[in-house]
Amino acid sequence: MKRPPAFSLLFVLLSTGLTGCFKTTRLVQKTQPPEIYISTSVEALQKRVSERDAAIKTLKATVLITATTGGGKEGKETQYTSFHGYIFVRKPRDLGVIMQVPVLSSVAVNMVSSGANDDFTLWIPPLKKAYVGTKKVTKPSKNGLENLRPAVFFDSLLVPGVGEDEFVTLTESTRVLQPESKHNDAIEEPDYELTVMKKKDGNPNILQRTRTIHISRVTMLPFQQDTYDDNGQVVTQATYDHYQPYGDQQFPALITIKRPLDEYSLKLEITKLTLNEPLEDDQFKLEIPPGVPVQKME
Repeated sequence: MKRPPAFSLLFVLLSTGLTGCFKTTRLVQKTQPPEIYISTSVEALQKRVSERDAAIKTLKATVLITATTGGGKEGKETQYTSFHGYIFVRKPRDLGVIMQVPVLSSVAVNMVSSGANDDFTLWIPPLKKAYVGTKKVTKPSKNGLENLRPAVFFDSLLVPGVGEDEFVTLTESTRVLQPESKHNDAIEEPDYELTVMKKKDGNPNILQRTRTIHISRVTMLPFQQDTYDDNGQVVTQATYDHYQPYGDQQFPALITIKRPLDEYSLKLEITKLTLNEPLEDDQFKLEIPPGVPVQKME
């Protein structure tokens, strides 16, 4: 069958390289790889994450906490005044969070959680209100911050190791790090993504992704952790920046916790940190003053 003239002309253009007449070129940011980066195995990386987690038994941090609510659903964001405060962590699941009223330095919020079930008590002195609840939100509030539970702090401050009943897989990715000077090229850093999975309840043939730990192949430290719910949605995304040495451990001085479904975020700037010092039981107990009504959070 004889080809139509238009087809013949297109074939000639393609075969002779004349398509250069029709191309468009635009400038993009130049990148370069880091001078040194590390390669390892999934077994070694799993062990490294678990050993780093096991090395931290307790944590006491002086922090500046900044909360932001809102997003695409609301069409706006609201950033609240930063609070100075303290965070106490004792494994396996004890947590204490104290936030202070700006300028006055009196207690604005006191939240404690003790025990593996993550039951918690919340006391807000300026409002003379107290709340108790469990780790699971059964009736989500339209105000995302009211859905805040102790596990959000606990699982974001520390990157948990891999449990005996969990499975892992390793993939590679890259991220572009912007240069400090506009005269330098950006760094296209190779990274690892260690995905942690567990068997689905009621169906052991299905693996559910519970977390993905993003690890720099330059520092071999986590820079992000994504936590998933049973439906595979990201419920918490924590990023870790400005690592500093604290004793023989490296720990981020800036942690940003994002809750995309609840549309809020918490920025934790750590100004002082103590690791592995004994914490007393009373630091995880909270007595509500007599006469204060206690509301149950569901």
